[in-house]
Amino acid sequence: MDYCVITKKSTYTLIEILVDRLDIRIAASLKSDLVQLNGNREKNIVLDLSKCAYCDSSGLSAILVANRLCKNSKGVFVLCGLQEAIERLITISQLDSVLTIVSTKEKADDLLNND
Repeated sequence: MDYCVITKKSTYTLIEILVDRLDIRIAASLKSDLVQLNGNREKNIVLDLSKCAYCDSSGLSAILVANRLCKNSKGVFVLCGLQEAIERLITISQLDSVLTIVSTKEKADDLLNND
């Protein structure tokens, strides 16, 4: 898993994307990791994209898979660290009304530990 670091926290799992492009090369691996985490009963996931400057439709698809898996498990999916281009893509796709988005992983931590 050289494209990300997955860290188990007390109330959620943090996935930090380490590459600058969330595209077709990465999306399949990310989806597979998400399904595996969900299969391990992980229902709260934070996806940190602070190192990621680009996202295509396959990347968006992986984000939506994460959101759906968490929702189906009665959990929470939080997206954080969005750079301008990805934030714009999510807004244009009108996914900002569907996804929980915060600016930093610290804010995501606060959100998931204060519920």
